[in-house]
Amino acid sequence: MGGEIERFIRVWISAILCLCYCYYIAARITKGFLRLLSLLPILYLFIILPLNLSSPTLVGYTSFFLVWLGTFKLLLFSFNQGPLALSPPNIVHFISIASLPIIPKQHPPTNNNTNKLPKWLLLLKVLIFATIARVSEYKEYLHPHFVLVLYCCHLYLGLELVLVLIASTVHTVFGFEIEPQFNEPYLSTSLQNFWGHRWNLMVTCILRPTVYDPVRRMSTSFMGTSCATSAAMLGTFLVSGLMHELMYYYITRVPPTWEVMCFFVLHGVCTVAEVAVKKVVLCHGWRLHPAVSGPLVVAFLAITARWLFFPQLLRNGMDRKGTEEYDILVDFVKSKLPLRMFNSVG
Repeated sequence: MGGEIERFIRVWISAILCLCYCYYIAARITKGFLRLLSLLPILYLFIILPLNLSSPTLVGYTSFFLVWLGTFKLLLFSFNQGPLALSPPNIVHFISIASLPIIPKQHPPTNNNTNKLPKWLLLLKVLIFATIARVSEYKEYLHPHFVLVLYCCHLYLGLELVLVLIASTVHTVFGFEIEPQFNEPYLSTSLQNFWGHRWNLMVTCILRPTVYDPVRRMSTSFMGTSCATSAAMLGTFLVSGLMHELMYYYITRVPPTWEVMCFFVLHGVCTVAEVAVKKVVLCHGWRLHPAVSGPLVVAFLAITARWLFFPQLLRNGMDRKGTEEYDILVDFVKSKLPLRMFNSVG
């Protein structure tokens, strides 16, 4: 574990040095093709840096932050768009926005409690996540349907708690308001509501200007507004599927099976069909009650995830490795931090 943490630190030092180049040199180049050309070596380094890590947890978050969010932010930055084009006041802000899953609000509210997760709800989620981590050790004795619920909750809570921790730290250190990362996805009333307004909103904010808007804009002239919107939605899900396949490769180090791509293509097609159907039925005043549509959406997400999203991870033992890493991390913290504290006191 100690050697992996050292490699993790080296990877992030390299990423920070790359972003210093972007801030001091690439930012001075005229926006457009020339700036993009100057950023290509950095994009390449971001793609290969996670290959230095073997821990599924560390490589998973590193590849998500750098390869997905980081590279897409830099692509937007090359054309003077996106969060990095809003003139971060200093290099530290630039590095934080580029390498972390955060997007500062352009028009922060005067009420500091807006969009903040209530403390009691955050504490409840932490307790549920800790319980799931412990119960997962006995999954061979549990019903498969219950195990599926555990996997879904573990994925959601683990990702949300890490992102909330990062956002809270950035807010405390720098003082600026951060766009929310999640919006209680278990309350979704439709697939469009889930993917567009509740789940992993950092990715949504990045895919909209990099994929959705350009595809929609280019398609409108020869397909019409309605078909262009559908094409843009499908293109966004396609890119998301490709990026998930890349994330899975970093984590498992096995050739892609394209199951995850099929998962996102399926959800893209279903979301486009859902939007088209809603346009028709709403004209007649028909609407499913949220008490009906909500469970249907959650059930569809869980069933398709069990079919296409989780199998590659489970075949490669990522659930077992993830549980082992949590135990190792806890033991590492217990063994190292108190010793240092006692030495500093002495």
